[in-house]
Amino acid sequence: MSYTLITANRNYSSWSLRPWVLMKALGIGFSDRLEPFTKPANYDEFRAFSPTGQVPVLIDGTRTVWDSLGITLYLADRHQGVWPQDEAARAFAICAVTEMHGGFSALRNDCTMNVGVRVKPRPMSAALLRDVGRVREIFEEGLARFGGPWLAGQHFTALDAFFAPVAFRIRTYGLDTGAGQAWVDHILSHPAMLDWEAQALAETWREAGHEAELAECGQIIADYRQG
Repeated sequence: MSYTLITANRNYSSWSLRPWVLMKALGIGFSDRLEPFTKPANYDEFRAFSPTGQVPVLIDGTRTVWDSLGITLYLADRHQGVWPQDEAARAFAICAVTEMHGGFSALRNDCTMNVGVRVKPRPMSAALLRDVGRVREIFEEGLARFGGPWLAGQHFTALDAFFAPVAFRIRTYGLDTGAGQAWVDHILSHPAMLDWEAQALAETWREAGHEAELAECGQIIADYRQG
């Protein structure tokens, strides 16, 4: 089995992180192909390898699999460990993953992902407060029901992968997730997350549109990126 996973900038691309960290954590081998964002919209360039003009994309031989959730479901058919074995934990994980995939628009827009910086956020909107509160509920429920240290029990699953970008956001903006901070600290110390972070800090290019979005989110108080 020979996979190629196409992703974008480590600092910015939250959707890319999901299948990347999942495959790394589960030991699913792949060739790592980086296609950086060079402007706010890269649709035309990305259409050369992605039917949606977006990343991530998984190439499996002659087959192209797109979208972070689509890739996750594809891998789940071929590899153990993507979902929890316990039925209750699996139901919780599937629901929370699809909720993350389709929701949390205020969190995405008001706390854009940028791994290498720390930000004092602007006053939070009611929508953002609701999103952060819901994230906290999911984290606390998962840890309480299934015993941790991961959100669905003892093993890293797709649920942890889908909230991995949120862990970076929580740290960047200093968001309060209550007892869920235990999971945030745990996943940020995972070797795959440390690898992603190291690559993010080593990136020397900047994309003006993503940097402008960051400036709208609040005041940068620390920048650990090179260049």
